Amino acid sequence: MLAKFKPTWMIESIYDITPQDLQKQGIKVVLTDLDNTLIAWNNPDGTPELRKWLKEMEQAKIPVVVISNNNHKRVKRAVESLSLPFISRALKPFSRGVRIAKRRYHLQAKDVVLVGDQLMTDIAAANSAGIRSVLVRPIVQTDAWNTKFNRFLEKQVKKQLAKKEGFEIKWRKSLDDRK
Repeated sequence: MLAKFKPTWMIESIYDITPQDLQKQGIKVVLTDLDNTLIAWNNPDGTPELRKWLKEMEQAKIPVVVISNNNHKRVKRAVESLSLPFISRALKPFSRGVRIAKRRYHLQAKDVVLVGDQLMTDIAAANSAGIRSVLVRPIVQTDAWNTKFNRFLEKQVKKQLAKKEGFEIKWRKSLDDRK
């Protein structure tokens, strides 16, 4: 049961993920959570750092697709200025959003990664869909009311993963495990 919450990688920030690292792993498309992964949940306008990262992905021809549990209106407003495609009401931790993206973009599991800030939703959805995942630290340390309970559970799951699965809880700066 714990394995469904185990990320493939733990990286400090989505902005630490480079096109070169993705290409080395054979990843052609980045699926990403929205709130506290791509943008702060309470600041939907993004940052210059985000725009720089998105430009690097675009130049490398690595599409970035937002997969969010939020409603269509909320996600559209958040990503409109970034010109990002999105799937709303993804129903994470279920694989619905990932399956839609795989069909829409004609992807195989090996071609895609899901980046998110929550074990209980993002990582569980990636594992349910049979794709690789990246757990990132939340952009801001506060959460919307509906995320607080998940954060509590997440702490317990991380402890159990470390204890029973031998999972090393170590934040890295790269997908390259040696760094």
